Amino acid sequence: MAAPVTICDVGPRDGLQNEAETLAPQVRAELVNRLAATGLRSVEAVSFVRAESVPQMADAEEVVAGIERQDGVAYSGLVLNAKGYERLSACSLDAVHFTLGATDEFNRRNANRTVDESVAELEGIDTDLPVSVSISVSFGCPFAGEVLPETVLALAERCVAAGAGEIVFADTIGVGVPHQARELVERGKGLGVPVGVHLHNTRNTGFANAYAALEAGAEVFESSVGGLGGCPFAPRATGNIATEDLVFLLHGEGVETGIDLDALIGVSEWLEGVLGRALPGQVYRAGASLA
Repeated sequence: MAAPVTICDVGPRDGLQNEAETLAPQVRAELVNRLAATGLRSVEAVSFVRAESVPQMADAEEVVAGIERQDGVAYSGLVLNAKGYERLSACSLDAVHFTLGATDEFNRRNANRTVDESVAELEGIDTDLPVSVSISVSFGCPFAGEVLPETVLALAERCVAAGAGEIVFADTIGVGVPHQARELVERGKGLGVPVGVHLHNTRNTGFANAYAALEAGAEVFESSVGGLGGCPFAPRATGNIATEDLVFLLHGEGVETGIDLDALIGVSEWLEGVLGRALPGQVYRAGASLA
C-alpha cells in the first residue's frame, strides 16, 4: 500500500466563494460538520476576508461557532494578511492557511499587495498554530502569463523562512500539466517541510496533475467537495478537483486516506440539494462501485 496522504477539503471556502448565492452561516457550518464526519482529517472551514470583496465568505466567526468538533480533524481558516489573522486568532481554529500569489499582478488583485508586502505580512504573524502557505498561480498567471518554477520555489523558500510549516503549490486557474506538478513537488521536497498541491480541473488536467504530484511524493492535496470552486479575481477560473473523485483515484491506487467515500458522496448529494443544481464532480453521480 502506498504511503498515506492528507486531503484537505476546501469546499466550505474555495468551493463556495465563487457561487452566485451566499449561503447562511449555519448552512456553511453544516457543510463543515458533514465533511468532518466522513473521516477527512483537514477542512478549510472559512476565509477571513472583507465581506465587500467576497460576500460569500461573510460572517466567518458565525460559521466557526456552528462547527461541531470531531476528534482528529484540523479546522483551518484562510487569511491574506495580519488583520485576517487577528480575526482567526479570536476563533477556536486549529491552523492558519495563508495565501499569496506567485506574481505581483495576481497578488495585487487578490490581496491588494505586492508579493514582497504579503511575505512581510506572513513574517509579522506570531502564532503557535501550524501555518500552511498556499502559493497561488504557481502553474501560470492569468495576468502575467508563464510562471517559472524557479520563481515559485524561491518564493516558497522565503515563506518557509517566514514561518510556513507546509507549502502548497496552487494551480489557481487550472493551466497546469503533469510535468509542472511533478517538478514543483520534487524540488519542493527540498524545502524541509511537507509539500502539496491545490488543483483545479478547468482544462481537464487536474487529476493527471494529482497523480503526477502523488508519484513525486506530495503529502497534502487540497480539493473541494463536488468539484466546486474558483477564484473571484481570476477570469474563467472554475472548479477544484472534486474530493470524492480524488479519493476514488487514491483508494484505487492503494493510498490510505482514512475517508469513507460513500459518506463523502452523501455530502455532495446533500450539497446538490442545497444549491439546486448538479455539481461538477463525477464520482458522486456515477457511484463508487461497479454495482
